[in-house]
Amino acid sequence: MLIEFDLTKSVDENAGKYFDLAKKQKKKRIGALETVVDAKKKLKLLLTQEAEFREEEHIKTSKIIRPKEWFEKFHWFESSEGFLCIGGRDATSNEIVIKKHLENDDLVFHTDASGSPFFIIKNGIKATDATIQETAQAVAVYSKAWKQGHASTEVFYVKSDQVTKEAKAGEYMSKGAFMIYGKREYIRIKLEYCIGLLQATDDQIPIIIGAPKTAMELKTKNYITLTPGDEKKSDTCKKIKQKLAGGDIDEIMPFVPSGGAQIKKP
Repeated sequence: MLIEFDLTKSVDENAGKYFDLAKKQKKKRIGALETVVDAKKKLKLLLTQEAEFREEEHIKTSKIIRPKEWFEKFHWFESSEGFLCIGGRDATSNEIVIKKHLENDDLVFHTDASGSPFFIIKNGIKATDATIQETAQAVAVYSKAWKQGHASTEVFYVKSDQVTKEAKAGEYMSKGAFMIYGKREYIRIKLEYCIGLLQATDDQIPIIIGAPKTAMELKTKNYITLTPGDEKKSDTCKKIKQKLAGGDIDEIMPFVPSGGAQIKKP
Protein backbone atom coordinates (compact mmCIF):
# COMPACT_ATOMS: atom_id res chain seq x y z
CA MET A 1 0.00 0.00 0.00
CA LEU A 2 1.38 3.42 -0.98
CA ILE A 3 0.86 6.28 1.42
CA GLU A 4 1.35 9.82 0.22
CA PHE A 5 2.59 12.52 2.59
CA ASP A 6 2.00 16.19 2.05
CA LEU A 7 5.37 17.74 2.98
CA THR A 8 3.72 21.11 3.48
CA LYS A 9 1.74 19.62 6.39
CA SER A 10 2.79 18.22 9.70
CA VAL A 11 2.79 14.54 10.61
CA ASP A 12 -0.37 15.00 12.70
CA GLU A 13 -2.14 16.73 9.81
CA ASN A 14 -1.19 13.90 7.41
CA ALA A 15 -2.33 11.33 9.96
CA GLY A 16 -5.65 13.16 10.45
CA LYS A 17 -6.26 13.10 6.70
CA TYR A 18 -5.96 9.31 6.53
CA PHE A 19 -7.96 8.88 9.70
CA ASP A 20 -10.86 10.80 8.11
CA LEU A 21 -10.58 8.74 4.93
CA ALA A 22 -10.66 5.53 6.98
CA LYS A 23 -13.86 6.66 8.76
CA LYS A 24 -15.52 7.43 5.42
CA GLN A 25 -14.55 4.03 4.03
CA LYS A 26 -15.86 2.31 7.15
CA LYS A 27 -19.24 4.07 6.81
CA LYS A 28 -19.42 3.08 3.14
CA ARG A 29 -18.67 -0.53 4.04
CA ILE A 30 -21.35 -0.60 6.73
CA GLY A 31 -23.86 0.94 4.31
CA ALA A 32 -22.96 -1.61 1.65
CA LEU A 33 -23.40 -4.50 4.11
CA GLU A 34 -26.80 -3.15 5.19
CA THR A 35 -27.84 -2.91 1.53
CA VAL A 36 -26.79 -6.53 0.95
CA VAL A 37 -28.70 -7.73 4.03
CA ASP A 38 -31.80 -5.79 2.97
CA ALA A 39 -31.56 -7.16 -0.57
CA LYS A 40 -31.31 -10.72 0.79
CA LYS A 41 -34.44 -10.21 2.91
CA LYS A 42 -36.37 -8.88 -0.08
CA LEU A 43 -35.16 -11.77 -2.24
CA LYS A 44 -36.25 -14.30 0.39
CA LEU A 45 -39.70 -12.67 0.60
CA LEU A 46 -40.07 -12.71 -3.18
CA LEU A 47 -39.06 -16.38 -3.34
CA THR A 48 -41.61 -17.22 -0.61
CA GLN A 49 -44.35 -15.32 -2.44
CA GLU A 50 -43.44 -17.05 -5.69
CA ALA A 51 -43.64 -20.47 -4.00
CA GLU A 52 -47.06 -19.64 -2.50
CA PHE A 53 -48.32 -18.38 -5.85
CA ARG A 54 -47.12 -21.53 -7.63
CA GLU A 55 -48.80 -23.69 -4.96
CA GLU A 56 -52.11 -21.82 -5.35
CA GLU A 57 -51.93 -22.14 -9.12
CA HIS A 58 -51.17 -25.83 -8.78
CA ILE A 59 -54.21 -26.33 -6.55
CA LYS A 60 -56.42 -24.42 -8.99
CA THR A 61 -55.21 -26.30 -12.05
CA SER A 62 -55.19 -29.72 -10.37
CA LYS A 63 -58.61 -29.32 -8.74
CA ILE A 64 -61.20 -31.67 -10.17
CA ILE A 65 -64.17 -29.78 -11.57
CA ARG A 66 -67.36 -31.73 -10.95
CA PRO A 67 -69.86 -31.60 -13.81
CA LYS A 68 -73.15 -30.23 -12.48
CA GLU A 69 -76.70 -31.33 -13.23
CA TRP A 70 -79.20 -28.91 -14.77
CA PHE A 71 -81.19 -28.62 -11.53
CA GLU A 72 -78.21 -27.46 -9.45
CA LYS A 73 -78.78 -23.88 -10.62
CA PHE A 74 -81.88 -23.94 -8.37
CA HIS A 75 -82.55 -24.88 -4.76
CA TRP A 76 -82.79 -28.66 -4.91
CA PHE A 77 -82.71 -31.94 -3.05
CA GLU A 78 -83.67 -35.56 -3.55
CA SER A 79 -86.43 -36.64 -1.20
CA SER A 80 -86.30 -39.73 1.00
CA GLU A 81 -88.51 -41.42 -1.60
CA GLY A 82 -86.21 -40.47 -4.48
CA PHE A 83 -88.25 -37.59 -5.93
CA LEU A 84 -86.40 -34.60 -7.37
CA CYS A 85 -87.51 -31.35 -5.68
CA ILE A 86 -86.42 -28.01 -7.12
CA GLY A 87 -87.14 -24.39 -6.17
CA GLY A 88 -86.35 -20.86 -7.26
CA ARG A 89 -83.54 -18.85 -5.71
CA ASP A 90 -85.02 -15.51 -6.78
CA ALA A 91 -87.78 -14.01 -8.92
CA THR A 92 -86.07 -14.96 -12.17
CA SER A 93 -85.47 -18.60 -11.23
CA ASN A 94 -89.02 -18.82 -9.82
CA GLU A 95 -90.22 -17.94 -13.30
CA ILE A 96 -87.99 -20.58 -14.86
CA VAL A 97 -89.02 -23.30 -12.40
CA ILE A 98 -92.74 -22.79 -13.07
CA LYS A 99 -92.71 -21.83 -16.74
CA LYS A 100 -90.05 -24.24 -17.98
CA HIS A 101 -89.98 -27.18 -15.59
CA LEU A 102 -93.53 -27.53 -14.22
CA GLU A 103 -95.38 -30.49 -15.74
CA ASN A 104 -98.87 -31.94 -15.28
CA ASP A 105 -97.82 -34.60 -12.75
CA ASP A 106 -95.89 -32.18 -10.49
CA LEU A 107 -96.95 -30.59 -7.21
CA VAL A 108 -96.29 -26.89 -6.51
CA PHE A 109 -95.31 -25.47 -3.09
CA HIS A 110 -95.28 -21.86 -1.88
CA THR A 111 -96.23 -19.66 1.11
CA ASP A 112 -98.66 -16.81 1.53
CA ALA A 113 -95.74 -14.46 2.24
CA SER A 114 -94.12 -12.62 -0.66
CA GLY A 115 -90.50 -13.36 -1.45
CA SER A 116 -90.81 -17.11 -0.89
CA PRO A 117 -89.55 -19.64 -3.42
CA PHE A 118 -91.79 -21.76 -5.61
CA PHE A 119 -90.83 -25.42 -5.24
CA ILE A 120 -92.04 -28.32 -7.31
CA ILE A 121 -91.88 -32.07 -6.79
CA LYS A 122 -91.24 -33.70 -10.11
CA ASN A 123 -93.92 -36.36 -10.65
CA GLY A 124 -95.21 -35.23 -7.26
CA ILE A 125 -98.71 -36.69 -7.59
CA LYS A 126 -97.10 -40.08 -6.82
CA ALA A 127 -95.27 -38.78 -3.74
CA THR A 128 -96.41 -39.67 -0.25
CA ASP A 129 -96.59 -37.53 2.86
CA ALA A 130 -92.85 -38.00 3.51
CA THR A 131 -91.77 -36.15 0.36
CA ILE A 132 -94.54 -33.57 0.75
CA GLN A 133 -93.36 -32.73 4.28
CA GLU A 134 -89.73 -32.52 3.15
CA THR A 135 -90.52 -30.20 0.25
CA ALA A 136 -92.62 -27.96 2.46
CA GLN A 137 -89.67 -27.73 4.83
CA ALA A 138 -87.34 -26.65 2.03
CA VAL A 139 -89.81 -23.91 1.02
CA ALA A 140 -90.06 -22.70 4.61
CA VAL A 141 -86.29 -22.65 5.09
CA TYR A 142 -85.69 -20.48 2.03
CA SER A 143 -88.63 -18.16 2.77
CA LYS A 144 -88.68 -14.89 4.70
CA ALA A 145 -89.73 -16.83 7.81
CA TRP A 146 -86.12 -17.94 8.22
CA LYS A 147 -84.76 -14.40 7.86
CA GLN A 148 -87.27 -13.22 10.47
CA GLY A 149 -86.08 -15.88 12.91
CA HIS A 150 -89.34 -17.82 13.15
CA ALA A 151 -89.31 -21.31 14.66
CA SER A 152 -92.04 -22.53 12.30
CA THR A 153 -94.26 -21.33 9.46
CA GLU A 154 -97.03 -22.48 7.13
CA VAL A 155 -96.48 -23.74 3.59
CA PHE A 156 -99.15 -24.76 1.09
CA TYR A 157 -99.14 -26.98 -1.96
CA VAL A 158 -101.40 -27.33 -5.01
CA LYS A 159 -101.59 -29.26 -8.25
CA SER A 160 -99.88 -27.90 -11.35
CA ASP A 161 -103.13 -26.86 -13.08
CA GLN A 162 -103.92 -24.50 -10.19
CA VAL A 163 -100.95 -22.28 -11.04
CA THR A 164 -101.07 -19.65 -13.77
CA LYS A 165 -99.38 -16.44 -14.82
CA GLU A 166 -102.70 -14.94 -15.90
CA ALA A 167 -103.71 -12.21 -13.48
CA LYS A 168 -107.20 -11.16 -12.54
CA ALA A 169 -108.68 -8.14 -14.30
CA GLY A 170 -106.92 -4.97 -13.18
CA GLU A 171 -104.06 -6.87 -11.51
CA TYR A 172 -100.44 -7.24 -12.59
CA MET A 173 -98.24 -10.26 -12.00
CA SER A 174 -94.64 -9.28 -11.28
CA LYS A 175 -91.66 -11.47 -12.20
CA GLY A 176 -91.57 -14.61 -10.09
CA ALA A 177 -95.21 -14.28 -8.98
CA PHE A 178 -98.10 -16.53 -10.02
CA MET A 179 -101.83 -16.80 -9.39
CA ILE A 180 -103.01 -19.80 -7.37
CA TYR A 181 -106.61 -20.96 -7.89
CA GLY A 182 -108.63 -23.51 -5.96
CA LYS A 183 -108.08 -25.26 -2.64
CA ARG A 184 -104.69 -25.08 -0.96
CA GLU A 185 -103.34 -27.77 1.35
CA TYR A 186 -101.49 -26.17 4.28
CA ILE A 187 -98.72 -27.66 6.42
CA ARG A 188 -97.04 -26.12 9.47
CA ILE A 189 -93.30 -26.67 9.24
CA LYS A 190 -90.45 -26.50 11.74
CA LEU A 191 -87.56 -24.38 10.44
CA GLU A 192 -84.36 -26.41 10.24
CA TYR A 193 -82.26 -27.78 7.40
CA CYS A 194 -79.33 -30.13 6.96
CA ILE A 195 -76.13 -29.79 4.94
CA GLY A 196 -73.96 -32.84 4.41
CA LEU A 197 -70.97 -34.23 2.56
CA LEU A 198 -71.29 -37.24 0.26
CA GLN A 199 -68.05 -39.19 0.35
CA ALA A 200 -66.24 -40.17 -2.83
CA THR A 201 -66.78 -43.52 -4.49
CA ASP A 202 -64.89 -45.11 -7.37
CA ASP A 203 -66.63 -42.94 -9.94
CA GLN A 204 -67.48 -39.85 -7.89
CA ILE A 205 -65.84 -37.01 -5.99
CA PRO A 206 -67.11 -35.72 -2.61
CA ILE A 207 -70.01 -33.27 -3.02
CA ILE A 208 -72.03 -31.03 -0.72
CA ILE A 209 -75.79 -31.54 -0.55
CA GLY A 210 -78.64 -29.93 1.38
CA ALA A 211 -81.91 -31.57 2.42
CA PRO A 212 -84.39 -32.04 5.26
CA LYS A 213 -83.12 -34.45 7.92
CA THR A 214 -85.29 -37.43 6.86
CA ALA A 215 -83.85 -37.22 3.34
CA MET A 216 -80.29 -36.43 4.46
CA GLU A 217 -80.05 -39.43 6.80
CA LEU A 218 -80.46 -41.78 3.84
CA LYS A 219 -77.60 -40.12 1.96
CA THR A 220 -74.86 -39.61 4.54
CA LYS A 221 -74.12 -39.64 8.25
CA ASN A 222 -71.71 -36.74 7.84
CA TYR A 223 -74.05 -33.75 8.11
CA ILE A 224 -74.97 -30.80 10.32
CA THR A 225 -78.36 -29.24 11.08
CA LEU A 226 -79.00 -25.50 10.77
CA THR A 227 -81.61 -23.40 12.55
CA PRO A 228 -82.32 -19.64 12.31
CA GLY A 229 -79.73 -17.57 14.19
CA ASP A 230 -77.72 -14.36 14.06
CA GLU A 231 -74.42 -15.62 12.67
CA LYS A 232 -73.18 -14.28 9.34
CA LYS A 233 -73.60 -16.60 6.37
CA SER A 234 -69.88 -16.57 5.57
CA ASP A 235 -68.98 -17.53 9.15
CA THR A 236 -71.57 -20.31 9.14
CA CYS A 237 -70.13 -21.71 5.91
CA LYS A 238 -66.63 -21.81 7.39
CA LYS A 239 -67.90 -23.68 10.46
CA ILE A 240 -69.80 -26.15 8.28
CA LYS A 241 -66.68 -26.88 6.24
CA GLN A 242 -64.76 -27.49 9.47
CA LYS A 243 -67.49 -29.71 10.94
CA LEU A 244 -67.81 -31.79 7.78
CA ALA A 245 -64.02 -31.93 7.32
CA GLY A 246 -64.43 -31.30 3.61
CA GLY A 247 -66.28 -29.48 0.86
CA ASP A 248 -65.67 -26.08 -0.69
CA ILE A 249 -67.12 -22.86 0.72
CA ASP A 250 -68.49 -22.03 -2.75
CA GLU A 251 -70.46 -25.30 -2.75
CA ILE A 252 -71.71 -24.89 0.82
CA MET A 253 -72.89 -21.29 0.36
CA PRO A 254 -75.92 -21.99 -1.93
CA PHE A 255 -77.45 -24.41 0.60
CA VAL A 256 -77.25 -22.02 3.57
CA PRO A 257 -80.47 -19.95 3.90
CA SER A 258 -80.15 -16.18 3.62
CA GLY A 259 -80.25 -14.38 6.93
CA GLY A 260 -78.67 -15.42 10.19
CA ALA A 261 -78.09 -19.10 11.00
CA GLN A 262 -76.56 -21.32 13.61
CA ILE A 263 -75.47 -24.94 13.78
CA LYS A 264 -77.87 -26.93 15.93
CA LYS A 265 -76.21 -28.79 18.78
CA PRO A 266 -76.67 -32.58 18.77
